Amino acid sequence: MRLRFVGKDPESGDHGCPAVWVDESTKELVIQGVRADSDTTARTVQDSPLPGNESVVRLPQRMIPLLREALDGAELE
Repeated sequence: MRLRFVGKDPESGDHGCPAVWVDESTKELVIQGVRADSDTTARTVQDSPLPGNESVVRLPQRMIPLLREALDGAELE
């Protein structure tokens, strides 16, 4: 697996969260984020079941440019 680090939240300081990578082999995004609170999770499972090996994460709006960069990089390669 070759992960290309795209970036982390510029306001995270010494913490590494949230962050985004692109798996160069599969072109999948890898996201590290803050686990969503129980109210948010309860709302999301109304639309999509949540298996035990998955979780809902929240990313701040300031991460949108990094997500765009990751998406564009995965599509172009």
